[in-house]
Amino acid sequence: MTSTKHVGMVGGGIGSLVSALLLSKDSNYKITIFDKGERMGGRLSFVENDGDRIDQGPTIILLPDMLLSILEEGGITKDKLPIIQCDPLYTVDYMNGKQLTKYRDMQKQREEIERLFPGEGEGFDRFIADMKWRYTLGEKQFLQQHFVNKKDFFTRKNMKALLKLKAYQHVKRLMKQYFKSEALQNIYALQTLYIGGHPEASPALYSLVSYSEHEHGIWYLKGGYASLVEILTEELQQRGVTIVPQANVERLTIQDGSCDGVIVNGKKVPFDDIVLNGDFPMMDRLVADEYKLNRSYTPSSGCFLLYMGLDTIYEQPSIHRFFMGEDFDGHMKDVFQHKRVPAYPSFYTFHPSIIDDSLAGTSEGVLYTLVPVPSGEEIDWSNKEDYAQWIIQLMEERGYPNLRNHINWMKIKTPKEAQQEGLFGGGSFGIAPTLFQSGVFRPQLKPYQIDHVYAVGASIHPGGGVPIVMQGAKLLADYLMEPSYAILQHK
Repeated sequence: MTSTKHVGMVGGGIGSLVSALLLSKDSNYKITIFDKGERMGGRLSFVENDGDRIDQGPTIILLPDMLLSILEEGGITKDKLPIIQCDPLYTVDYMNGKQLTKYRDMQKQREEIERLFPGEGEGFDRFIADMKWRYTLGEKQFLQQHFVNKKDFFTRKNMKALLKLKAYQHVKRLMKQYFKSEALQNIYALQTLYIGGHPEASPALYSLVSYSEHEHGIWYLKGGYASLVEILTEELQQRGVTIVPQANVERLTIQDGSCDGVIVNGKKVPFDDIVLNGDFPMMDRLVADEYKLNRSYTPSSGCFLLYMGLDTIYEQPSIHRFFMGEDFDGHMKDVFQHKRVPAYPSFYTFHPSIIDDSLAGTSEGVLYTLVPVPSGEEIDWSNKEDYAQWIIQLMEERGYPNLRNHINWMKIKTPKEAQQEGLFGGGSFGIAPTLFQSGVFRPQLKPYQIDHVYAVGASIHPGGGVPIVMQGAKLLADYLMEPSYAILQHK
């Protein structure tokens, strides 16, 4: 590249920030990032109150090697990212009072499974052995490839890989091949909820997430996951990347199938390339009717979220806990089929103050609770305060005694607020990871038949979750920096 390339990015989520990080290593790229909000980061942000702060969205760092290697490729070294390994990974609490602890160490995990589920250790061994080679295959064939040219997906090699990965099965069915106990099947299927997917509708390829917990561990970024945004924006600004908050991007300007800029706050700003990083189904509004995809999407699950500042810190083995309800499958049916608020839900809690005292200002500690709930508009959330009190009661009964009397402040977020913020259907994780919204069937980095328009984010291949979105950003940056990309984009 010999001339300056002007790139405009719509949306300041992690996809844009990492794409800009990778591209800005080349001084020939001049990059501008527009965001409608006051801060960058998208889903990766903080809830703040009187000096306290806690992650608003993602909390668990999975695939740390992928995350660190991409950032290092972009020029951010590991010493700038104080990540802490969670050991144990998390605990799973049952209604009968029993508790299973998840460990990264395979032998300790086998012993823990045998303690609560005698005779199931052999199935765990088979699960780990099978997932080890499946992960290597899946990463190479799907996570590290884009499918701008759909023919690249429908190759004999890929079809054989999909059969080996049993992608035609859903995650829960695959777990039945390893574990007899339904409770144990659910423990190794619930990870589809990390990306808003139903365990009985997400392709078996996503079972690699539960394997990854053991193989790569679960980590925590000191200062909160959203502090990554601060690290990225500081680096980008030092490199001369322009960051524009409170920018209303109204539409793309397209002539004869080629985009040459955007209308921002009523004025045209010219660019050579445009990258869309909003929740992708919502980006269609920027495109002229004749170029719209006219495709319907299914949103991921929604989340009912409680953020709290406490005058105490609860003792527990890990900062992460899963509380299983009396009927996990029934809860999933309520979320994905019946579209109703679960009466006796499973829920997740995140209590980082156990290992990180930097989050609390006026409070002693902070606590986050997530309940999977339906996305969409079927639920009337006007009674959210009542539901919050019900969840607090369940928390008090199952692991946080006298919680309501320790709360300094509390904020509630429902799918209604998520939708108002621009998340498709109020889903918290982009489009749902169903079979026909995965791989080649998911929007690709070049989603439209418009030259010079690209996309990145949770709804774009390879999918949701911070490290996977970052991998999508790497695919995009590699594609744009490839000398032949101008030819490839016309395919």
